[in-house]
Amino acid sequence: MEYVLQTNNLSKVYAGKYVVDHVNMNIKRGDIYGFIGKNGAGKTTLIRLIAGLALPTQGDIQLFGSTGLDEQRRRIGTTIENPALYPSMTARQNLEYYVRLYGIPEKDAVDNILELVGLENTNKKKSKNFSLGMKQRLSIAISLLGNPDFLMLDEPTNGLDPFGIKQMRELLLELNKKGITILISSHILGELSKIATVYGIINNGVLVEEFNKNDLEERCKRCIKIKVDDTRKAITIIEDKLSTVEFDVLPDNIIRLFSHTEQVSEVNKQLVLGDVAVESIALAGQDLEGYFVELMEGKDND
Repeated sequence: MEYVLQTNNLSKVYAGKYVVDHVNMNIKRGDIYGFIGKNGAGKTTLIRLIAGLALPTQGDIQLFGSTGLDEQRRRIGTTIENPALYPSMTARQNLEYYVRLYGIPEKDAVDNILELVGLENTNKKKSKNFSLGMKQRLSIAISLLGNPDFLMLDEPTNGLDPFGIKQMRELLLELNKKGITILISSHILGELSKIATVYGIINNGVLVEEFNKNDLEERCKRCIKIKVDDTRKAITIIEDKLSTVEFDVLPDNIIRLFSHTEQVSEVNKQLVLGDVAVESIALAGQDLEGYFVELMEGKDND
């Protein structure tokens, strides 16, 4: 599998403090990488390092398997913080300006990208009169000039209403279908979980963990978590009395039951009637936001 981005101990120090602290990030071709962290965790700084807008204090960056970063960065599109738009220009005029600035030869580039981001009918409307969602889409349109293979978006849904968020989600999924790998930082974790295939969590400049969508679903899967005195006997009762094999067994006599999650009292009753001592029984599992908060709180308390 080809990696679009790999970093090795990438670090940035400001005023004697590590803002990005020995980060080893791995993004494969085709990923939608959900980059999660609190304000000030280091997300924007790391994106700036990758884009070449800041110099690392130490560590290495590889783009598309190469350390020739000047050449490979031409294959990246980036939007960071506020969209860099000319307010007195229309969407088309903004794009035409950047086409000339970048020396892009494609005759139909502007028309194609306006249609792709859903701004083809804005006509003479100036960008200063755009909604925030339209401005975000125009910013992404600018980053798509030159047909990048890798797109880095810093909080593109920040401040959008639910309809704008939905439009942004549909746009990013469409871009990904066209073969563009995407890194997206966002605080809207429930929305991020609808599109991300891989996640990276950063806290105080440290990349805490990377995991894929299947890992997340497994970790957050809703279940009944039961601690018993005899797992063998409990398993027999679960299979015979509850007619299910949707469970697994963890160390310390803990069973996770993935069915009957609305029937906790009935599960407890059957185990007790079968002479199993139930030390604890409770619903477990959570959404991405709950998992993220729990992970961050745990790291802050270390």
